[in-house]
Amino acid sequence: MANTALKRLRRLGVLIPVFSLRRDHDLGVGDTRALKEMIDWAADHRVGFLQLLPINETGTDNSPYNAISSVALDPLYLDLEAIEGIDLSSIQSVAKKYGLEKSKEDLVDYASSNKAKWELLRQGFTAFNGSADFDAFCEAESEWLVPYCKYRWLIEKSGTEYWEQWSEEYNTPQKAEAYLASLPKDEVEENLKFYAWVQWHAFTQWRELRNYAGENNVKLMGDIPIGVSYNSADVFFEPQWFDLTLSGGSPPEKVFKDDAFACQWGQNWGVPIYNWAHLEKHNYSWWRRRIEKLTDIFHIFRIDHILGFYRIYSFPWRPERNKEFIGLSIQEAQKITGGPLPGFHPRPDDTDKNRTANLLDGDKYLRMVLEAAGSGEVVGEDLGCVPEYVRPHLETLGIAGFKICHWEAHGEGNAVKGYEYPECAFATYATHDHDPIPALWNGLVNMLGGMEHDGAVRGLKLLSDFAGLPKGDTINTYAKYGPVVKWALFGALLKSNANYAALMITDLIDSEKRINIPGTMGGENWRYRLPWKLEDMPEPLKDDCRRLKVLIERSRRA
Repeated sequence: MANTALKRLRRLGVLIPVFSLRRDHDLGVGDTRALKEMIDWAADHRVGFLQLLPINETGTDNSPYNAISSVALDPLYLDLEAIEGIDLSSIQSVAKKYGLEKSKEDLVDYASSNKAKWELLRQGFTAFNGSADFDAFCEAESEWLVPYCKYRWLIEKSGTEYWEQWSEEYNTPQKAEAYLASLPKDEVEENLKFYAWVQWHAFTQWRELRNYAGENNVKLMGDIPIGVSYNSADVFFEPQWFDLTLSGGSPPEKVFKDDAFACQWGQNWGVPIYNWAHLEKHNYSWWRRRIEKLTDIFHIFRIDHILGFYRIYSFPWRPERNKEFIGLSIQEAQKITGGPLPGFHPRPDDTDKNRTANLLDGDKYLRMVLEAAGSGEVVGEDLGCVPEYVRPHLETLGIAGFKICHWEAHGEGNAVKGYEYPECAFATYATHDHDPIPALWNGLVNMLGGMEHDGAVRGLKLLSDFAGLPKGDTINTYAKYGPVVKWALFGALLKSNANYAALMITDLIDSEKRINIPGTMGGENWRYRLPWKLEDMPEPLKDDCRRLKVLIERSRRA
């Protein structure tokens, strides 16, 4: 079964994390009501899809790529004004309590926003008298909902999602079931019902939002990480689907020059890898459930690190031990691990036989994903250390792979032009892990004359060549990022042959702010907020949005 992306209309999308949106009474973080306003904006400007980051419930690190459930949605994004029993005066009161009433912060304050929202959700639940819709939801979703609710309540009781730190009373699935059975039945039922009620509202709001977007000819694009958090309801209650002896990640890359561990060993994400043999025996039921719940909400979804379906770089230790291995030789590391070292699992791409086996694995698993997705469109993030067989294979399946425009080159300073791209492609200048276009361009300009001068010149030439700007005098004529460079780059992207083209919201509003910096934690990661509500966008930027609409229409992406 091939993905239907090749038959789809050409569209331009805008990447905007839900948490970045802003509206009145939003309690310091974007929500489904703010996203509905963004859908209206997209429809008005002929933007074909809105690309979001994962929206599953996260843990204390707030990373969208480290969810505590493969299915449960993040309550942080709930529109509380739409929930019976929570009125505006209560929202305003709680906002004042947690310092969120003005909603002018440049960054999301997850601690305060979560406290405010959970307090109001408890208030709303107290007023809930039951409903047939809620009962039907609980029955239909019980397979994942019941273990999630148990896990979520145990997090509340223990104060952490790190289940290995839980009390010995309930730090294994068997102990947890016995512990919950020992508590008063009414107490257990009421608390589990609360978390189910929260998820009912979340799925109801997101399903309505999907329908609303579709009615306005805007598609919602979701994101599914290759893995799920080690500290998740899935790993705790359904460990049979995972190989918990290994942690997934990515191989060493020069780009992580400020991260000594990543430079030497790679990135250790800590996500457990899959027990594919056991999954196959059960018709991949866990994966099918995950995909089917995703298509409840999204028309398109991006598989983050799709390379992991072919083989995945893995570590024989958890990330908490990374510091032990910095600077060690291979022999010194083996003394600690007993022999195993980081490497590709189940096999490297070092022989024709292994490459063929990895390709066959990827084919089998991705055909299962496409079958589960049904009419949903699938995009694959195929960046990093990419085997030569992956991109041709994705195209045969109809899964659009990424084209980072200035990374596609025929030679020094000669970019692969947009008309050379296949239709089955997702063209963009950056992902959430990269600098937006203004920061990319200005960063290269600022490196001229320094130690990285040659690389900066090459980067500017590739960008200029792709955009149709004169390569030779780019450095002198377009020293700083401005309208000429912006619209040349935008125009070349939209005119490309790729069915999907995408800009980040930061590209559109000339911001140099980052959404995430790989290899780092905390700080400003995953916290970026728009500087204003959509209706308060400065007039010059509104003019740019109108200009973008014309460009969309002229490039046949409307």
